[in-house]
Amino acid sequence: MKKMVVIITILLIIFIGMIIYKNEAINIQNNISVQEIEKIETYITKIYMWKEVTNEALPCFDNINNADELWLWEVVKKNLEDYELTYEQITEKAKELFGNNFSKEFPKEGTKYLNYDEQTNKYYATGLGLDQEEDMFLLNKIEKINDTYEVEIIEYLEDYSNEMQDIDEFQESSNYDIIIKNLKNEEIQKINISEEQKAKEIVKNNIDKFTKKKVILQIENEKLYVKSVVKI
Repeated sequence: MKKMVVIITILLIIFIGMIIYKNEAINIQNNISVQEIEKIETYITKIYMWKEVTNEALPCFDNINNADELWLWEVVKKNLEDYELTYEQITEKAKELFGNNFSKEFPKEGTKYLNYDEQTNKYYATGLGLDQEEDMFLLNKIEKINDTYEVEIIEYLEDYSNEMQDIDEFQESSNYDIIIKNLKNEEIQKINISEEQKAKEIVKNNIDKFTKKKVILQIENEKLYVKSVVKI
């Protein structure tokens, strides 16, 4: 009986996962599994930044070694989640995120947000000024071709600035709106904070108003690495 309950529970989890992705209406080709979709989404989330820091949350490039350097090293820093870093830590994390074909060298003098200290021979992350617009993406289409995934994403913004105007009042009320915007900062629709889960549905229903990009991911030893990003 217990085994039956366990089996039913597992099947229910898988079924719910399938429903979630079906509701997002992802165009899936070549029998891609739910687990693969989750893996793809997790990886893209790791490399998806903030436009106010790197100018674009995900810039376009034809080769990872030609990607914007500020974006590259901020992705590395984001995934280290530390304020005190060695050159070796940064280099190792870069290889882990971008693969063995990544040949870019971290600048010895540091970057805009990673300051080098000669006395400690370490790099220190500076504070970042983030706005109330959350940089978001959703998966729209996935196609597997040999050892690569071609992933089409839709980019959008969730603007929480209205919510943050009076945090004390917000904590006592749900009468606050999230503004769904495209990357041109055009307002598409407002939703109540209690209906936040509807954001992806709104984006899907207004797909022509949003930026779309194709992300090419290489599969190597069951790991994913970004190869290129192009605007559609």
